[in-house]
Amino acid sequence: MDISSGQKSRTYQIPITSSVTLEGDVSIPGQPRGVVLFVHGSGSSRFSPRNHYVARVLQEAGFATLLIDLLTPQEEGQDRSTGYVRFNIDLLSERVVKVTNWLTAQPGISDLKVGYFGASTGAAAALVAAARLPLVVRAVVSRGGRPDLASPFLPRVKAPTLLIVGSRDRQVIQLNQVALSLLQVEKRLVLVEGATHLFEEAGALEQVAHLAREWFEHYLPV
Repeated sequence: MDISSGQKSRTYQIPITSSVTLEGDVSIPGQPRGVVLFVHGSGSSRFSPRNHYVARVLQEAGFATLLIDLLTPQEEGQDRSTGYVRFNIDLLSERVVKVTNWLTAQPGISDLKVGYFGASTGAAAALVAAARLPLVVRAVVSRGGRPDLASPFLPRVKAPTLLIVGSRDRQVIQLNQVALSLLQVEKRLVLVEGATHLFEEAGALEQVAHLAREWFEHYLPV
């Protein structure tokens, strides 16, 4: 598939294995300055309004984006009843790696620097993938994430990492502080004042998008 064919936004079927194909939505602004892969977390999907909002902010800043479902519809159904798959970081990170390899092989986008925007358990999958692709992934942002679930891989991450947590999300703050201590790269933990886990409070998600845009603008240079 030629991702540079002039189509600004398009849904792609991304092959993972002979039996698994995932769907992802690619949006490319004119003269993109980098590409950000969104890795959602527990019980979410590529249609998440929160990730769509952040993606629009990044697109307006000149970044291409890929919002991907890491589970097939059948796996999503299984996960809703068991909750198991969403915490299978090995499986999720392996798929992030394969999606990244697919993305960086596409004409029109292969030369762009790659960043990850992860949420909840997706942040752990993104950080494991970043550790496995140190020459490809140049920046990571986590929104309300569980980077602690990637603890064995955190010392190997080479991409500058921004952890964003709501100031009222007490347990997740503690887990992010643990993860921050394990990261050995340029790193920062920012608390969004008054925000809870989903950043539903007025102005909270706007702050997340602003922080993410600044991070990628700094670490995904053209």
